[in-house]
Amino acid sequence: MAMARRSASHLLCSFRPFSLLLQPLTDAPTPAAAAAAASARRAMSSASALRARGDDKELARWRESMDRMRNIGISAHIDSGKTTLTERVLYYTGRIHEIHEVRGRDGVGAKMDSMDLEREKGITIQSAATYCTWNDYQVNIIDTPGHVDFTIEVERALRVLDGAILVLCSVGGVQSQSITVDRQMKRYEIPRVAFINKLDRMGADPWKVLNQARSKLRHHSAALQVPIGLEEEFEGLVDLVELKAYNFEGGSGQDVVTSDVPSNMQDLVTDKRRELIEVVSEVDDQLAEAFLNDEPISANELKAAIRRATVARKFIPVYMGSAFKNKGVQPLLNGVLDYLPCPAEVENYALDQNKSEEKVLLGGTPAGPLVALAFKLEEGRFGQLTYLRIYDGVIRKGDFIYNVNTGKKIKVPRLVRMHSNEMEDIQEAHAGQIVAVFGVDCASGDTFTDGSVKYTMTSMNVPEPVMSLAVNPISKDSGGQFSKALNRFQREDPTFRVGLDPESGQTIISGMGELHLDIYVERIRREYKVDAKVGKPRVNFRETITQRAEFDYLHKKQSGGQGQYGRVCGYIEPLPSGSDGKFEFDNMIIGQAIPSNFIPAIEKGFKEACNSGSLIGHPVENIRITLTDGASHAVDSSELAFKLAAIYAFRQCYTAAKPVILEPVMKVELKVPTEFQGTVTGDMNKRKGIIVGNDQEGDDTVVVCHVPLNNMFGYSTALRSMTQGKGEFTMEYMEHNTVSQDVQMQLVNSHKATKSPE
Repeated sequence: MAMARRSASHLLCSFRPFSLLLQPLTDAPTPAAAAAAASARRAMSSASALRARGDDKELARWRESMDRMRNIGISAHIDSGKTTLTERVLYYTGRIHEIHEVRGRDGVGAKMDSMDLEREKGITIQSAATYCTWNDYQVNIIDTPGHVDFTIEVERALRVLDGAILVLCSVGGVQSQSITVDRQMKRYEIPRVAFINKLDRMGADPWKVLNQARSKLRHHSAALQVPIGLEEEFEGLVDLVELKAYNFEGGSGQDVVTSDVPSNMQDLVTDKRRELIEVVSEVDDQLAEAFLNDEPISANELKAAIRRATVARKFIPVYMGSAFKNKGVQPLLNGVLDYLPCPAEVENYALDQNKSEEKVLLGGTPAGPLVALAFKLEEGRFGQLTYLRIYDGVIRKGDFIYNVNTGKKIKVPRLVRMHSNEMEDIQEAHAGQIVAVFGVDCASGDTFTDGSVKYTMTSMNVPEPVMSLAVNPISKDSGGQFSKALNRFQREDPTFRVGLDPESGQTIISGMGELHLDIYVERIRREYKVDAKVGKPRVNFRETITQRAEFDYLHKKQSGGQGQYGRVCGYIEPLPSGSDGKFEFDNMIIGQAIPSNFIPAIEKGFKEACNSGSLIGHPVENIRITLTDGASHAVDSSELAFKLAAIYAFRQCYTAAKPVILEPVMKVELKVPTEFQGTVTGDMNKRKGIIVGNDQEGDDTVVVCHVPLNNMFGYSTALRSMTQGKGEFTMEYMEHNTVSQDVQMQLVNSHKATKSPE
């Protein structure tokens, strides 16, 4: 294949760590040089360990294996073509022999969308791992979802990858989720290349998208290619590094035909190549020197400079094409090998639990002790499937490994490499690889070692759930399966939470949005054959009193034999603001009007009465009950009699204490592009929110407000529609506050309406 040519720059990955040791150190090394030197030290320590054992062949074998490996993720906004691109990559690398489209119109669907729901909806729900070989390089790929509701899938994939492809739509440009995934890539310091897709579509404008990436994403980037034609006339690409034109022929674009740059594009290509050299020169001193001296810059020099700048995360190369029309995928694959780092070039740190979580730089070689991170769990046909990224050492089938988080020793019964939902058994895997193991009981984020060290990897960022639903199985017989489903989903997805509302008895599921929760309800139905009833969860209101009220109640009951007799007198009053507790009971009786052994029963009766106020049946809090007097009977008084007396006394005086309803108020932090600020704050006012803060952060506005939880249902969807999907918010409980009089009347009336049928 014409595109298969590799240049000497590929060998940079192999020999840079060792050759750097031979270079004289300058007084002030650049950050890139410092990182390379650290990489060299790690490589040398592992190398010397192997040499000490006389394993020169082993040393050469792992060095070449690490060199020829890339771990990449493909991330983008919804419907930018991630899964379509992955499908083409698998086809051209020989992993699959037919191309199928995402929506599965032919009844097959894309290889990486293995779930029925994914094929039906045409979206990726779970990240899927695969591997392929391109020009003798092994490329491990994780295809991630684009929808913001499944952001944890992107988060955990990026946590374990060395590089990424950011796919941008040539028509839609930089969209909301493009900004989110780019922010995630920055958080995990991942070098990346960008791929402007869909150049065949009406309205395609790659230069507009490149400018958006520079302005909105703050990318220091430049195009490495120029398209030959656009929209319906899109034919091929001109490579600005090699100065060659590529056309993609054959039924599926598998034949890459190389030719000279078309004569009518010479001026454009010259301008764009000069722009590329200028942009890279700004962040690479070696290229800048040649550029300023007006020396001719060869393809190999330019490649080496782009690689240095990309690995140091100072530059983002931009590729172009149309995955759907099978154009531009092979040059992108070459770009992944040319410019993204191999595992040995990436610095990974662990925390040493024996030394107060001191940061330790991992060697990243098979010579070191095993350190592996479980970053994703799935329930497979053979039990729990745990995806591992190996950072150090070697893992073999049958080995004993230690879960540092739980302290358990576990045997590895089966080791596999994943290809979407298919798996291939392997005997061993070493540092830099992504594999899966069966039958290992652990949680997402656990670290495994061989027992010689007690390292844990830093955990990934898990966003807090923003939406909840009440879910209950329709059939009582399916409760077991229902619980099994919820337990499994919680283990698989850290953003999916399950709780029980103690007041309503409802099962509450929480997640990242409506689609996220809808998908899980649908999976419960399909995978566990449990029909679930979904409803809005009950908001946890509270009741309290606003003034003092007296009580004097005699509970007297005679029904043959021992009767019931108990009298309690006293008053209830609101607790002063700032009190620690929510319920106080004071016994102020002087003498033995009520025997002391009955006092605990009276306190218990009042506590029980406070569990359900008479306004809307929610708990009563911030109340002090003072007992001042009472009476007892030598025979008929009992603990039960006094407990009942306390309950009825509370109900008798509750209304006179002018009760009010308290509602949970949430502290909501909104981050929206400034252009939508007016719309969003107007909507907050409608929801009875009080805005307490307003700050500018770059192009975004950060608004902090206090909003009643009852007015926040469905807000994630509303915010997305108001901000074209660009807004995001976090919500946390702040306090319970008094509701307005009209809301109180409304709540009381609806409570009476629900009680009356009963």
